[in-house]
Amino acid sequence: MNPSSPHSAYISEDLQAELDWFAEVLDTRFKLYFQLETEVEDLKAISPPDLSHSASPYAQLIRRHQWGFEERLTLALCMAPHLHPRLLDVFFTKNKTFDRNFTEFGGYTDPQYSGFLPTGETLLFLLAGASLPQRLRTSELLQPQHPLLRERWLLLNPVPAHLPATCGVLQLSPEAVSTLLHGQPYRPAFGMHFPAHHITTQLEWKDLVLAPATQKQIEEIQHWITHGHTLLHDWGMAPKLRPGYRSLFYGPPGTGKTLTATLLGKYTGRDVYKVDLSQVISKYIGETEKNLAQIFDQAEHKNWILFFDEADALFGKRSETRDAHDRYANQEVSYLLQRIEIFDGIVILASNMRNNLDDAFTRRFESMIYFAMPNTALRLRLWQQGFSPKARLAPDLQLHEIASRYELSGGGIMNVVRYASLQALANGGVVHKHFVLEGLRKEYAKEGRTV
Repeated sequence: MNPSSPHSAYISEDLQAELDWFAEVLDTRFKLYFQLETEVEDLKAISPPDLSHSASPYAQLIRRHQWGFEERLTLALCMAPHLHPRLLDVFFTKNKTFDRNFTEFGGYTDPQYSGFLPTGETLLFLLAGASLPQRLRTSELLQPQHPLLRERWLLLNPVPAHLPATCGVLQLSPEAVSTLLHGQPYRPAFGMHFPAHHITTQLEWKDLVLAPATQKQIEEIQHWITHGHTLLHDWGMAPKLRPGYRSLFYGPPGTGKTLTATLLGKYTGRDVYKVDLSQVISKYIGETEKNLAQIFDQAEHKNWILFFDEADALFGKRSETRDAHDRYANQEVSYLLQRIEIFDGIVILASNMRNNLDDAFTRRFESMIYFAMPNTALRLRLWQQGFSPKARLAPDLQLHEIASRYELSGGGIMNVVRYASLQALANGGVVHKHFVLEGLRKEYAKEGRTV
């Protein structure tokens, strides 16, 4: 457990209390099962700890969902392998008649782990014992629509089709381990199972130079992030409006689309993930949908912002169906439409050209925001804000003249600022006009233009 976590003291106390309660319930279940003497006949007579005033992430989760005995016991069962694996050793008890483990206990053992890993069967035994009606009712906890699984606090691992689903290992998700056990926000690492990068910025809103009309449209997204939950639930609009928010940022490269998405996350307390389309798009049938599903499944109910840069590659116009490849490519677009439609977070697509995107997507955007090339006044602000306050500008370097003569995006201007500043540091510390002009020539050359 991270000792620097602001919740570390609460986490330790609450989880210890929860495991002590779990151990008592577990002991009672075994006594009842083996018809041994016990003080209670009903497990629910053993009340869980009172966490109503605790500030730990675990207590907050319990209160938010108003979870009771069954949900808390389920969570405690799945926390035990992480916090107190010896508690589950009792499930290794053997049936002497058949010289094998009790089928009712479920469980799984792994070559790399000597302890007992609970399965769905383990939970059903713990909560229902030998009662069939209770088992059927308890099995609702293992359904995909239950918040424990739907919000990915727990995972019920899939099993081959010929086996009961309850044979799957029941475990805490990585999100739950990070949040509940360590008090840290969950941020999945970039990789084949999550092809998206967590992006941040040290810049502020004042550093973003946009046209007033663009800034006003950005505020609409902020209003949704701030007031969307109230609109849907307190005002009762959920049956009439889709969850989440979808926006298209379009315009030339370097005009602030990525920075805007990152700042939205920074100032609304949301993590922003930039999807790496090179890792998502696959030539193999079904792989693109699978990669997209991994992203959306993990992002669901997390309040994340998903940012698809250069989205044309994935969200482009569907082609006429001439062969199997076209048919599957169009299926990928259709699948993506479905996932975006029901996603409860923020999705931002960035494209250089609005017309490059499939019309089916553009109809589904709540906003379409144009990021124009900056005019002279905005370019002057970008030049003025771009250089460090410590930089000494030569008298012959007139920024208003540079801004007026050379049309560049904000990203292009910052590339020139970087080049000219490094040249200044290497040559006496003064930013001369010829450093800026050389940087401008390099930047123009990228676009096939000349100064």
